[in-house]
Amino acid sequence: MGPVIGYVPGAFDLFHIGHLNALRQARQWCDVLVAGVVADEVCLETKGIVPTVPLEERLEIVDAIGIVDAVYAERTASKTESWRDVGFHRIFKGDDWAGTAKGRRLEQDMAALGVEVTYFPYTLQTSSTALRKALAHRGAS
Repeated sequence: MGPVIGYVPGAFDLFHIGHLNALRQARQWCDVLVAGVVADEVCLETKGIVPTVPLEERLEIVDAIGIVDAVYAERTASKTESWRDVGFHRIFKGDDWAGTAKGRRLEQDMAALGVEVTYFPYTLQTSSTALRKALAHRGAS
């Protein structure tokens, strides 16, 4: 087998320590690491929010930190479609997905492709959602 290709999908909006931790952890598990930066319309479809930072800027930020080998604009919610484009062997998600319906569905879809799902501890202290709330609260003051 050739190099192990890892894939970390995420919005990477309001880039923070949780994003950095996920990328650093994923880097240790593969030879080639690709970050799937979720497009604005997919964030709206799956999370009900439009990212604060535009897609092209998020792609540039994630690429510039020097942890990933490539960035990929994820323009579909389907990880199977992303797999067809990227060809990854392992996908990384936060452990907030583990044991959930969406996590089980991801595991099932990926197993059919021979892809391993690896969960990392979710950074509770900092999230883009928490940052958005803090910024909204400051703006209301």
